[in-house]
Amino acid sequence: MPDTALGLWLRGMREERKLTLRDLGQRSEVDHAYIHRLETGVKEAPSEEVLDKLAKALSASKRDRDILRHLARQTNVDPNILEFVRKDQSISADELQMLSTVVNRGARADYATSLERIRRMMMEDDDG
Repeated sequence: MPDTALGLWLRGMREERKLTLRDLGQRSEVDHAYIHRLETGVKEAPSEEVLDKLAKALSASKRDRDILRHLARQTNVDPNILEFVRKDQSISADELQMLSTVVNRGARADYATSLERIRRMMMEDDDG
């Protein structure tokens, strides 16, 4: 089974904190085998309770918690977008949601340009 955006984001958060699956399992009181299934994409829809336990055990920021929730709800997010979002901490979960719905017909995704357009549209909405 291919990696999912949720699995990649969760694994990235865990690895940034230098935790093993067993460490995270013990801290969160979520079975480490279940966490492994989430990370590898075998399971895709954890409950809010499991997400809360994992986020708390990972000391996740509000942004990371929100992104984790979004990725759990939207299982079709292109995993390639995550590297871009991880590098730019200014990208909110709402902006990720909008970015992940942009269709790049036949062209390679240009997330920076798409984000710029989204932010411009959001500013225009705020102005009037």
